[in-house]
Amino acid sequence: MDKHFCPQFMFLGLLLTPFFPKLAPLHFTTLRPNATAREVAHENEVVALLKWKASLDVNSQSLLSSWDSNGSNPCNTWIGIRCNKAGRVGYVKLSDFGLRGRLHDLDFSSLNHVVYLDMFNNSLYGTIPSNIGNLSKLHYLDLALNFLSGPIPPEIGLLTNVWYFSLYHNNITGIIPSFIGNLTHLYFLALPNNGLSGCIPSTIFSNLTNLQYLYLYSNQLSGPIPGEVGMVRSLRDLELADNHLTGQIPASIGNLSNLIDLILRVNQLSGLIPEEIGKLHSMYDLQLDLSSNRLTGRIPQIFDKFISLLDLRLNNNKLSGDIPSTIGNFSQCLSLVLVNISYNQLEGPLPNIAAFRKAPFDALRNNKDLCGDVAGLKACPRSGSNQVNKSSSKAKTMLIVFPTLGTMLFCVLLLFVALTRKSSKARTESGCDRNKDSFAIWSFDGKMVYKDIVKATEDFSAHYCIGVGGNASVFGAEMPNGQIVAVKKLHTQENIGLSSPEGFRNEILALTEIRHRSIVKLYGFCSHALHSFLVYEFLEGGSLLDRLSNDEKAMNLKWITRIRILTDVANALFYMHHDCSPPIIHRDISSKNVLLDTENVAHISDFGSARFLKPDSSNWTTFAGTYGYAAPELAYTMEVTEKCDVYSFGVLALEVIVGKHPSDLISILLSTPSSMPKPQSLDIMLKDVLDKRIPPPTLQEAEDVVLAAKLAIACVHPSPQFRPTMQQVSGHLSRKKSASKSLSLVTLSEPLDS
Repeated sequence: MDKHFCPQFMFLGLLLTPFFPKLAPLHFTTLRPNATAREVAHENEVVALLKWKASLDVNSQSLLSSWDSNGSNPCNTWIGIRCNKAGRVGYVKLSDFGLRGRLHDLDFSSLNHVVYLDMFNNSLYGTIPSNIGNLSKLHYLDLALNFLSGPIPPEIGLLTNVWYFSLYHNNITGIIPSFIGNLTHLYFLALPNNGLSGCIPSTIFSNLTNLQYLYLYSNQLSGPIPGEVGMVRSLRDLELADNHLTGQIPASIGNLSNLIDLILRVNQLSGLIPEEIGKLHSMYDLQLDLSSNRLTGRIPQIFDKFISLLDLRLNNNKLSGDIPSTIGNFSQCLSLVLVNISYNQLEGPLPNIAAFRKAPFDALRNNKDLCGDVAGLKACPRSGSNQVNKSSSKAKTMLIVFPTLGTMLFCVLLLFVALTRKSSKARTESGCDRNKDSFAIWSFDGKMVYKDIVKATEDFSAHYCIGVGGNASVFGAEMPNGQIVAVKKLHTQENIGLSSPEGFRNEILALTEIRHRSIVKLYGFCSHALHSFLVYEFLEGGSLLDRLSNDEKAMNLKWITRIRILTDVANALFYMHHDCSPPIIHRDISSKNVLLDTENVAHISDFGSARFLKPDSSNWTTFAGTYGYAAPELAYTMEVTEKCDVYSFGVLALEVIVGKHPSDLISILLSTPSSMPKPQSLDIMLKDVLDKRIPPPTLQEAEDVVLAAKLAIACVHPSPQFRPTMQQVSGHLSRKKSASKSLSLVTLSEPLDS
């Protein structure tokens, strides 16, 4: 599963101090003679940061304009910088800035009190400097989505307090060093999409006993999966796909009782699927992907032990024999939804469950002799069809036996009905909690029990309702451990059931495929006749629609914050469209479906309308979306493409810039002839449509606003072929260029490349 992931963590211990000594100007060559040791250390931090800023390209320096040498306090006024109680720089958060430069120019030895370093999604290049080992207090290190190259330096092994380490999507080469095993506090380790080679060191598994998320996919790793993998019993997500791993799947994987996803596809693994995988009883699992390997033998009889396996991929192996009828035979809340067993040597009938009955032929093709009621497969022979000429004596015997058996069965059924009625009330009240594993809910604090959710909301009382939609209501719930979650309870209709069962399934499937810092995190779900709901992280900032609709709240959304919100959403859509396989189309991007956390980081939510864009199947569907955000071509075609999301993003971007839904501007745009490569009918001055509830943008902010406006206009072009891709939009927003004209001179008709 090609994922991008930046799970949100609450970082404790970084508090702003109310007062700090005045800083020495940068041009001072000597420190003040009466400065204390603490002041000297703090001034060294300032000098180190300013020198690094000066080493960046001109555009990057302008993005850090608040970093100046005129005595300003970095703890209070410098963007991306926070200090600890002692007045030392402890928090450097420069993600999504598009900064271009080298880490070698940053003196980490002067920043030895930093505990949080986040430079995710910039344009940093060169190697990782060895002096990064001076960050001895570091807890969080994210250098993902840059252009860093070379090996992981040995000094990384000195960062023994780090619990989050991500180098996702760089050009890192060499081996995974064994000294990674020194980072015994690691909770999250992400090294995918690089050029790492060699074997996976066993110390990752034998030493990192706190590890919960391990992502090593899309590298050039070789050799076997170490048997020590079974020692990391806390592991939730193990993704080693798209490498050159060989040998058998270790049986010790059966010890990973907390595992959620096991993704080993596209390797050279061989041998049998180990029976021990069936020991993962609490694998409220969602994905088991062993596809595109060299696995042999029969599919083991283990899948009836999984509680709610949604996605099973065994395609492109050498598996043989019958498919176990127990696959998907679950009596719990959810059963198998997606399967792919193509390109094996399987034979015999398909299991009689929906996942196989509804599977496309491409998910079943190229096997030895499969049969079943699926287009493209032959029908299975009916057993007993050649028995019509049995002897009359046997027929007479059956005339006697069947009525007798029927009478006995009727008596048994009467007894069963009586017992069932007696216990039906208890079963109804217990719901999904009748078995502690009967629904899939997980979180950082462990599995949450169904009854706790019902209790926390007082059986979904209106008092706890924080939002109502067409198909669901959202409740805020505080769990016994103090964790606050958002519970999206689907509406039910009497004698019908869920008002949107397809949306419920879509949301689960989409959110279990993806991880991104700007996509809401799904903690779990339950599907039951009494209550069907999804459990999400709770985002205290509310929806973007709520913030823009309230004058007081809108005044707190400054221009720099609004541009970052758009960048967050663009990056998430870029990931969904271009990094996920198959691509995921949201189909309902709007301000009501963009949620903000306490730091105004945007999160896309509500994936009930989402679709997987599969190249070998039909992408036509019924209408989905929100009026005013849906692409105009959906009025005459129901074909889903990524350009539908691009249009919706354009509307959202204009809404953020204007401060309200831009219906008038959209009407003008849609009147532009579709044959024109760029809209030419907007001679409106950009400065005249900006949200007047906040001060006009500063010179630097104006450049960002102009760029965002031009991108928005390009995105809402009436013709899909003239809209940019989200990759292009994300690239422009993340790597900003200086505007060629003043804001006061820009009209909405100017093309993006002007």
